Amino acid sequence: MAELPKAYVPKDAEDKWYPFWEERGFFHATVNPQKKPFTVVIPPPNITGILTMGHVLNNTIQDVFVRWKRMQGYETLWMPGTDHAGIATQNVVEKSLSKEGKTRHDLGREEFLRRVWQWKEQYGGTIIKQLRKLGTSCDWVRERFTMDEGLSEAVQEIFIRLYEKGLIYRGKYIVNWCPKDHTAISDDEVNFTEQQSNLWYVRYPIKGTKDFAVVATTRPETMLGDTAVAVHPNDERYKHLIGKMVFLPLTDREIPIIADDVIDPEFGTGMVKVTPAHDPNDYWIGERHNAGIGQRHHMIPINIFDISARLNDNVPPKYRGMDRFDARKEAVKDLEAQGFLVKIEPHVHNVGRCYRCDTIIEPYLSDQWFVKMKPLAGPALRVVENGTITFHPKRWVKTYEHWMTNIRDWCISRQLWWGHRIPVWYCVGDDHCMLECKQPIVSRTKPAKCPHCNSTNLRQDEDVLDTWFSSWLWPFSTLGWPKANPDLRYFYPTDTLVTAPDIIFFWVARMIMAGMEVMNQIPLPDGSTRTNDENLVPFKDVYFTSIIRDMKGRKMSKSLGNSPDPLDVIAEYGADALRFTIVYLAPLGQDVLYSNEKCEIGRNFANKIWNAGRFLMMNKDQLGMTDATHIAHRISHISDLHLDLADRWILSRLHSTIAGFNHAMTEFEINHASKIVYDFVWHDFCDWYVEMIKGRLYGDEPNDVKQVILSRAISVFDQSLRLLHPFMPFVTEELWQHIESRAPGQSIMVSAFPVKEEKWIDKKAEEEMAFVQSTIESIRNVRGELSVPPSKDIQIIISFPEKSKAAIIQKYQSYFQRLARVTKIEQLLNGEKPKQAASAVVEGGEVFIPLEGLIDLNTERQRIQKELTHVQGMVESIQKKLANESFVSKAPKDVVEKEREKLESFRTNMEKLQTNLRRLFS
Repeated sequence: MAELPKAYVPKDAEDKWYPFWEERGFFHATVNPQKKPFTVVIPPPNITGILTMGHVLNNTIQDVFVRWKRMQGYETLWMPGTDHAGIATQNVVEKSLSKEGKTRHDLGREEFLRRVWQWKEQYGGTIIKQLRKLGTSCDWVRERFTMDEGLSEAVQEIFIRLYEKGLIYRGKYIVNWCPKDHTAISDDEVNFTEQQSNLWYVRYPIKGTKDFAVVATTRPETMLGDTAVAVHPNDERYKHLIGKMVFLPLTDREIPIIADDVIDPEFGTGMVKVTPAHDPNDYWIGERHNAGIGQRHHMIPINIFDISARLNDNVPPKYRGMDRFDARKEAVKDLEAQGFLVKIEPHVHNVGRCYRCDTIIEPYLSDQWFVKMKPLAGPALRVVENGTITFHPKRWVKTYEHWMTNIRDWCISRQLWWGHRIPVWYCVGDDHCMLECKQPIVSRTKPAKCPHCNSTNLRQDEDVLDTWFSSWLWPFSTLGWPKANPDLRYFYPTDTLVTAPDIIFFWVARMIMAGMEVMNQIPLPDGSTRTNDENLVPFKDVYFTSIIRDMKGRKMSKSLGNSPDPLDVIAEYGADALRFTIVYLAPLGQDVLYSNEKCEIGRNFANKIWNAGRFLMMNKDQLGMTDATHIAHRISHISDLHLDLADRWILSRLHSTIAGFNHAMTEFEINHASKIVYDFVWHDFCDWYVEMIKGRLYGDEPNDVKQVILSRAISVFDQSLRLLHPFMPFVTEELWQHIESRAPGQSIMVSAFPVKEEKWIDKKAEEEMAFVQSTIESIRNVRGELSVPPSKDIQIIISFPEKSKAAIIQKYQSYFQRLARVTKIEQLLNGEKPKQAASAVVEGGEVFIPLEGLIDLNTERQRIQKELTHVQGMVESIQKKLANESFVSKAPKDVVEKEREKLESFRTNMEKLQTNLRRLFS
């Protein structure tokens, strides 16, 4: 084994060990009846995506769970893959075409799709390559894509099954239309934000009178598509007008005044315009009034926009071709000029925007395909409410319940070319076609002919399915559904889903619905039927990740320029440093305030571990210890030999840490788990235990005893590396390979995870060591505060009411000598405190340090007094600034907060200086 380099170089370890793991198949899972499975499916990133800090957090958490379970002996599958991202991918390719001066229509559907596939092959794997740099241990052999052959078959199968059950239907409804992407999007894909706008009050002349109906509207341009004015049936102001006709301003049409219970008499004037083709509420008003059928007045919806939200030929010629917002300005100007505009009032209302491109959504009447969600939502709600699926943190259950109980049908058709084309055909035969020919033909393959008229002239539906319609099948389609193969039987249901909370409706809820709907037809590994909820659900636990924010609390985004490139961070700090830091900063359910500089936490930790490893290896060489000697010591239970307090304490702390770590992971407190292992490795092992055994290793004990001591330390270090491996895979593998010669193909990632052994838990040793540490730290603090040179030996005088405390200090003098340079320990006699001595209170007793001869007392008094004067001046200055109301009210919040933090820091320093000054005069 080569010597361990002086410094840890992350890139060298990353470039060495990732190929090593992958080539030896450590990431790959197979059906193994001798093991319990543990399955995680990756939230498939879009093929257009690049690695973000959100991906780093999400995938690090997944990898921590996966590596932990793999080391515990589970057959661990982490299923990777990517999403075809319909709108986003089509947009990217269309932008590329526009640079050539072409559109997709110039190419035609087939050639355009060939271009998209070409783009996918060239660029679609970028984010997967980046995830490898992070150290993710996905089963890359199984990598899936939402439009690969198997998943496409699954999408087609679920569509047909739901259609045959009456849960998928086609209808003309108001949808959320994106004028930029030229497609419908679902309700869940609309982001609502408050926007300052206006209410325009408009007069509609009442036919046969000199009176007007005054309506208030936020969208005066859509009045060109009005089919009625509506009032509440019980509104006494307008009862006499119900049934009368009004002239629609700016047009030559007449429309009726109707009554409907949905009208709010308190909004505006209590009269509203009804535009069924461009407002969802108005659409249902129109439906209730039968769209003109059987009524005195027709209310057939009038669509006034084209697919780009420009006004079409259903409006007066003046407005045709105008953008909707230009038409608004023109309509308002004309209403005012013709005397129809009464007034304008400022008004704040919610505006829906496309979640992809931020374009304002247009409610648009069109033929679309929908899934009936109510029947699917019931079972999916039940399994969360009864605890079959657990959300972490639990507060998301309320959000889930609210959405599921108010669920609306899901619009699944998209007016795109890239995606899963809807498996529906239409007969376009001759004029003699039967009425039934107008019905869609839903089929797994292209029908040879129309089942009604035998015409072979069939046309497939032009639309594709919503991207989420493939993603909701992800936990089982990736395992081969609808085929009941061994993988699907063994690895489903999956165990833990790690995802962002903003897709709880897009993805999490729908996956639960899909699993509950179809998985009862897939047998369990023993061949029995899946009947219980726990066998149908797609996962057992859902871990909702934090939102990554910058240090100002802003959500990271490209537009703000506050989103660092994770690959740059990895290049500077190393993958382990980034992984550990991001988890260390992310408590369950709380946002993360991140800056690149915080990766010093992880980098410093990696260096600390590295230095501890080098110390052990150097001493192993100096003691002439071979791996055979170390292994022999380990096999012969050397832990029982030559134990002192430090040994009993570190073994107890190790096994307490193992228990605490596993409990935190089981409770999904992954951030807490990172802190548990950090505290043990950094503080207990490196800061204390390594320093304590130096006295024995460099002392006069026999060489064989020193070998036992070092072998024990290496064994504890080995266990520590295993504990830490899920968080920091590269540095732990590099060190683990060095502390002992390994057989070819051995790896820490498939070694056994540490198990708590109750026999090593020694609470008395932990209590005694805690007292020793507290006393030593108090002595060190006094030395530091009074500038006692590190090279100077000191003596201490102790006074403890409990004799047992004094006995512990006397018993472990060697620790005090090595760690605090204490050469003499005396008991306080007659209760008289020594002159010119600093003191520290420790657990009810006092430790005195005589200062004479250690420092120049006069010089130190002058130094402290000078510093105290300076600090008092800073306190007064900041207090004056914070007392200035103008500064506090006008300065940025973060500036004011920093001043308050500085004041608190200076006050703490002032108190310490005053204490130290009193010590020197005592």
